Amino acid sequence: SSGINAEYGGIRFQTVSCDFQKIFPMGKKLFIGLPGLATDVQTFSNELKFHTNLYNLSENRELSPKTFLSMVSNFLYQRRFGPYFVEPVIAGLDPKTDEPFIASTDLIGCPMITNDFVVAGTCLEQLYGMCETLYKPDMQPEELFECISQALLNAQDRDAYSGWGGVVYVIEPNKITKRELKARMD
Repeated sequence: SSGINAEYGGIRFQTVSCDFQKIFPMGKKLFIGLPGLATDVQTFSNELKFHTNLYNLSENRELSPKTFLSMVSNFLYQRRFGPYFVEPVIAGLDPKTDEPFIASTDLIGCPMITNDFVVAGTCLEQLYGMCETLYKPDMQPEELFECISQALLNAQDRDAYSGWGGVVYVIEPNKITKRELKARMD
């Protein structure tokens, strides 16, 4: 599962939009969240979608989350001297085993694979605290949604540069649930 706020803070943290897309599907059960500079988010997501489709066509199979992480990491490292200002968060299920996978990278592609949670973006410290408090292993989909929602909303409340709602995706073997969160707008 993954969650992200939908605010686009354009110029010196002035809000320009409240519906900026930051989560992109890269496969049937594979998503990438891209907090960062808006132009880089759009450019990088388009480049990744192109190469993901190319992989699927040439290999005649769907991209696994681990392979996708390697692709993301390589693309970012290639541009390390003029990087994309994005902090990718990858969430998905393996196409063969439906095993959950979450990972993130920094802006030059250093991967971090974990079994519990990853966070990125403006309210990073607040999200770590909330996730450490609320997360527990082996949660059911509804519990996981509630955990992500509470962590996201409460972390945003503690950071002046974040907020105004969010989007949570819960990825299950047989379905993907997308829910939008409403939050304070003051």
